Amino acid sequence: MRRYLADRAFAALGLVGLLAALAALAALLLDVILDGAPRLSWQFLTSYPSRFAASAGILPAILGTFYVIVLTGVMAVPVGVAAAVYLEEYGAQGRLGRVIEINIANLAGVPSIVYGLLGLGLFVRALALGRSVVAGAATLALLVLPVVILATREALRAVPKSLREGSYALGATQWQTTQHQVLPAALPGILTGVILALSRAIGETAPLIIVGAVAYVRFVPDSLWSPFTVLPIQIFNWVSRPQAGFAENAAAGIIVLLVMLVLMNGAAILIRDRFQRRRIA
Repeated sequence: MRRYLADRAFAALGLVGLLAALAALAALLLDVILDGAPRLSWQFLTSYPSRFAASAGILPAILGTFYVIVLTGVMAVPVGVAAAVYLEEYGAQGRLGRVIEINIANLAGVPSIVYGLLGLGLFVRALALGRSVVAGAATLALLVLPVVILATREALRAVPKSLREGSYALGATQWQTTQHQVLPAALPGILTGVILALSRAIGETAPLIIVGAVAYVRFVPDSLWSPFTVLPIQIFNWVSRPQAGFAENAAAGIIVLLVMLVLMNGAAILIRDRFQRRRIA
């Protein structure tokens, strides 16, 4: 009886905490929408930053965010999936595999600002990439790589062992089994990990500030080697200014960032569900 009451009390406490968190989130979103919605317009989305709040826009930050996130996914996803396949299907029992696994677990807990220092020393200075889009994307790729690897490994572990054994029984090699059976079955879980990783990357500010993303940009990136800014840095720049108009611009920028995040996640979820339904069929 005591255990039952304790379980009920613990569940009630968890429910209260969840409701409090949802209420705080709803209040925060409502405040942002009330402040930023009047500022949203086509002119705001297609204009360049300005020292005057009424004429300031967010176009360079939107395009910079898009370029950085796409390039981050191109860098991190193939490497992360390949590393997870190696660890889970080939090298998990070896000494090298165990060393890599320990380091990946450690990297997942490293603060993001440390990755910014690493990107500054490695990409900006050592590799002479400069304060460019590719340097920022490479830094974020390192940041999200452990998330992609860990999520992909969990997705591979969820694939039934009988699927592998059936493929081997039909004469398939290990790579053929992994390529044609295991990876398609694990694809929905892999896409979930990619969604989580890129969702984290799109909101990062500290690593990109250290790498050299510019807070005030009156041009759009024209190549991978151009200077850039992203939405979180532009929002931070506006919030740090004392004028009330820039606070409204920051709230509008937060709304744009949330919309981009929802659209990106929604597209990834639709792709994941389509692959899952095709696999079941």
